Order: sequence, then structure tokens, then C-alpha cells
Amino acid sequence: MPITREQALQQLQAWTTNPSLLAHARSVEIVMRAAASKYGGDPKVWAVTGLLHDADYDQWPAEHPKRIVDWLREQGEEEIAYAVSFHQTKWNLPPKAMMDKCLLACDELTGFVIACCLVRPEGIATLEPKSVKKKLKDKAFAAKVDREIIKNSVELLGVDFDGHIQFVIDALKPHAQELGITGKT
Repeated sequence: MPITREQALQQLQAWTTNPSLLAHARSVEIVMRAAASKYGGDPKVWAVTGLLHDADYDQWPAEHPKRIVDWLREQGEEEIAYAVSFHQTKWNLPPKAMMDKCLLACDELTGFVIACCLVRPEGIATLEPKSVKKKLKDKAFAAKVDREIIKNSVELLGVDFDGHIQFVIDALKPHAQELGITGKT
């Protein structure tokens, strides 16, 4: 029986207490659900993949994502386990499925888009790809975000860069209140 969102959320919350990491997991869950609809995947599976992709990072950053991958395999979730493994670019795995490519292309970019929203008075409401690209050029802004992973993952996905940024913005916008990205106006 496939893992449910409730089981995934329970596992995430058992291993992750950092509010920022929990918010990141939720935002990637949202974007991956939208990506499933766009790319022909199972929205429930893709959403759970987004929710759990960093579940072990809070407690075991040096081992990430080994613990969550092992747990997923114990649950019989090989497809999700592989996508989570693939998103760890240091492991140099080849993509096997569209979900693998989407997780990689959505993870870092989603975090970066959220960061952009947090410094804008109007949050996500007026955010456009050109603003995100301008911030990407500023290496001091969200300095931990790997710009090469963003660039290479979107190329691997085979989509237009501006279009993919807009896709992430559009996926997050309906959830702005929940994600705290409505701005200060």
C-alpha cells in the first residue's frame, strides 16, 4: 500500500523540528503536486516526494538523504526513494523518471523563490521571473542556494528557464498566506 500524506507528514515531523525546513518541505510539496499535473505524474506520489525529500536533513545533515531514502525503501517506496536519492547531486545518479528531474528542478528554485518573496513588500503577488533572475545574479542573496544546480536542473528538465520560474511562482501563489509570503503591505 502506498505511503499516505499523513504517514509522510508524521515521519517528517518526527525527524524535523526546524520551522524553516518544515516550511521548505511544504512549499516543495506544493510545487511537486503542481508539477505532477503538468508532467503527467501521480500528484499524491509527487507531493509526498516533495514533502519528504529533506526529512532527514535537520537531524543528520552529513548523511542526508541516506536516512530518508532507507526509510522510504523500508516502506516499499522505491520510486520516491530514487527521486530523493537523485536530488542529492553529489551522488551522481542518472535520472530514471520525470519525477526525479522535477524534484531537482523544483527544490532549490522553490527555496530561492520563497527567499525572494520574503524581501519584497508585496511578497509573491507581483513577483516575476526577471526579479528572480536578478536576485540569482546577486551571490550574496540567499548565498547557500546553489545557482549551478538551479541552472543545470532546469536544463535537464528541458524547459524554458523563465517559464519554469513562472511555473514555481504560479504553484506557490495560491498558498501565499499559509507559506507566509504575502509581503508586508
